[in-house]
Amino acid sequence: MAKCLVVPHSYSYAYAYPHPRRAISTRKAPPQQLELHPLAAGSLFSSTSYIPLNLRRRPTLSALDSDVPHPLHQGSAKLKTSESFEQWDSWTAKFSGASNIPFLLLQMPQIILNAQNLMAGNKAALLAVPWLGMFTGLLGNLSLLSYFAKKREKEAIVVQTLGVVSLYIVFAQLSLAEAMPLPYFVITSIVVATGLILNFLNYFNFLNPGVWRLWEDFITVGGLSMLPQIMWSTFVPYIPSSIVPGALAFVLAVAAVVMARMGKLSSEGIKFVGSISGWTATLLFMWMPVSQMWTNFLNPDNIKGLSAVSMLLAMIGNGLMIPRALFIRDFMWFTGSSWASFFYGYGNIVALYWFNSISKEFFLAASAGLFLWIGMALWRDAAVYGYSSPLTSLRELVSGS
Repeated sequence: MAKCLVVPHSYSYAYAYPHPRRAISTRKAPPQQLELHPLAAGSLFSSTSYIPLNLRRRPTLSALDSDVPHPLHQGSAKLKTSESFEQWDSWTAKFSGASNIPFLLLQMPQIILNAQNLMAGNKAALLAVPWLGMFTGLLGNLSLLSYFAKKREKEAIVVQTLGVVSLYIVFAQLSLAEAMPLPYFVITSIVVATGLILNFLNYFNFLNPGVWRLWEDFITVGGLSMLPQIMWSTFVPYIPSSIVPGALAFVLAVAAVVMARMGKLSSEGIKFVGSISGWTATLLFMWMPVSQMWTNFLNPDNIKGLSAVSMLLAMIGNGLMIPRALFIRDFMWFTGSSWASFFYGYGNIVALYWFNSISKEFFLAASAGLFLWIGMALWRDAAVYGYSSPLTSLRELVSGS
């Protein structure tokens, strides 16, 4: 009998509101760069000056400010040397880019297996792949793609684009096997094409702000509608099956977006609405390990069906993005990556070890690798910022000050 895997969603993190801050990268400072900040006035803000590296420092961002491109400003930087700061900036970007490797390895087995089943004429094997749940992951990837495109985080953009494309390939395979209704595949194709094109145009500042606001409204409403529905469905049949959570969230999301567009909310309210899509995408991905652990708790025997290598790849892929999220003080990115690395990847490795599905050596090696990596990231971040304790970096990350 042909086996059918469940493809994991790539994970990493789209809001918008006007915030006139400079958008200069520590690695490359263009002479002129325009940033679009929708969901409010749709104004254009430009960056017109270059600040010498030894006078620059990334200010921290509050949770609601997480979508702003990482600004730099003049000030008294608590940096040991400008060279070490620039080197760590470069290394964290490389680590984030390297996360594509484990994520790619994580997703390819499903695509290859589906192709083998299709060529063998075994279409029934693809019926086990839950396309509806994968669509939730797709919307999450598109939301986070928009988020990182506005932050000009090229490495994270590639991660999310990889997630979108790989999921779409699986959708195409399911459609060929008639495991996914053709009308839904057509809708999915339109959403994917629209999302990729709009993000590409917005990244290179070729998109009208009004069009981008419509896209942001779509992913805000879609994400906020799906999150409570997915959370509710996890515990069915222990609670009655219902569409009320999703329907109620849909109404609230539409009302919030309309009020923000009409200027009926305060500036903080507009910021909150602008942050919804990114945070809902993050929470959707964060819910994945919760759902998996709940399934493990209800059906302990099923833990043997988990791939230890897949969980290790998930832990490594997300772990590689933690130093970057910490360095640029992106609380949302840090929260999502840390949660996925510890609770999804490492959490399932702990479960596999608890039920004697992996060796003690595998568990100890994974544990040592993860905690040493996190310790190194915290120590190095504190060093380049000139802090005596890693706790200062964490406090700055959480408080935004």
